[in-house]
Amino acid sequence: MPEDKTVQSLGLDEYQYGFSDPEEYFFRTPRKGVDEEIITMISKHKNEPEWMLEFRLNAFKSFQEKPTPTWGGDLSDLDFQDIFYYIQPTENQGKTWDDVPDDIKNTFEKLGIPQAERESLAGVGAQYESEVVYHSLQKNLEDQGVIFKDMDSGLREHEDLVREYFGTIIPPDDNKFASLNSAVWSGGSFLYIPKGVHVDIPLQAYFRINAENMGQFERTLIIADEGSSVHYIEGCTAPTYSANSLHSAVVELIAKPSARIRYSTIQNWSHNTYNLVTKRGQAQENATVEWVDGNLGSKLTMKYPAVYLTGEGARGEILSVAYAGDGQHQDAGGKVVHAAPNTSSLITSKSISKGTGRSSYRGLLKVHEGCYDSKSRVECDALLLDEQARTDTYPYIEIEEKKVNTEHEATVSKVGEDQLFYLMSRGMSEEDAIAMVVNGFIEPIAKELPLEYAIELNRLIQLEMEGSVG
Repeated sequence: MPEDKTVQSLGLDEYQYGFSDPEEYFFRTPRKGVDEEIITMISKHKNEPEWMLEFRLNAFKSFQEKPTPTWGGDLSDLDFQDIFYYIQPTENQGKTWDDVPDDIKNTFEKLGIPQAERESLAGVGAQYESEVVYHSLQKNLEDQGVIFKDMDSGLREHEDLVREYFGTIIPPDDNKFASLNSAVWSGGSFLYIPKGVHVDIPLQAYFRINAENMGQFERTLIIADEGSSVHYIEGCTAPTYSANSLHSAVVELIAKPSARIRYSTIQNWSHNTYNLVTKRGQAQENATVEWVDGNLGSKLTMKYPAVYLTGEGARGEILSVAYAGDGQHQDAGGKVVHAAPNTSSLITSKSISKGTGRSSYRGLLKVHEGCYDSKSRVECDALLLDEQARTDTYPYIEIEEKKVNTEHEATVSKVGEDQLFYLMSRGMSEEDAIAMVVNGFIEPIAKELPLEYAIELNRLIQLEMEGSVG
């Protein structure tokens, strides 16, 4: 942020991505709500194999049987039958941005996606409503055997590979929202990295909801074969409406022996969106799975990225930062399960609450019997910006093996008067002083992001903090 500008002087609204396009579509399910007829219609429209339709219908039975969670956030206003479950914005996917309709292309231009692609990305997938409207991958990666497709194209073009791994890390009956996604999924990413291939430049997917009362249910499956590595980044926004929107994704990561996957998210949904996501990775022998998770937007987020360490020497790391402003509840955290010896994990969670905002850390650390010489550390820090703000911590630790080393540390703090006095005595305004304290608080997370995304994370938090003084 320029030093000579305060947050207010930027003249931006609290949520700068709340604009919308005219609602013009190639295809939309004829009514709101979900049932077997709608699910079958989606599957037939996509011309899917019969096994996928069966997978969807079985998942829907599980969704119906599972009660809506009463823990976490307040879901009482979420009406599953007041949502459109599938909208196809264009007939075909664009191979260049010129192939994308002007309204949609202009939206992604405003979001900076084509510019990011030109400057710092190896490939991009841009999803608008239920389908990916643009997709690209650098040719040198294609030549090395890297497969980066939207999930529907992955199913059509690599059916055997998808069928082998789809739903194996997050089964369709895992939880109510994973069941719903499994029943109505559309779009997302399918990424396969061959043995020994290192994708040095990040790949990115961007998800945009435009329509009112819309649900987005992308599905992402990433497989890093032996000794490979990749960094995948996702971002997301939506217009602001008075009615609720729903985003419920499923993300499955498989890091084979000695592979490494880093998955970074900057979630900035509008404040009328429920963000109910299931993310889980498996790290096999000497493999590493890392989640870097920024949660800024949404009405309610319930998201707990997980790593299952199934091979000896595997490593998992979860870094998360959440910001809860007025009317927001960020119920986030992380889970790590040690299922092999000599494994290690680190969970670092940072949350900031302001006004009537509420942030919660909810996490699980489990070490199974026989997982000797494993190490784990959980660190949760919460920062309250005023007297109204609220934070909660729900850590669960289950240790079944004696020969392990685990640590847990939690802190709650407020922006101190001494800190502000010191900074303001050096000529800073109160608002800039608070911003500096917050930037220092989230610095351990921001430094793990590519520079341009770290700057964006800092800038978004600055904008969300508008009016935090007084």
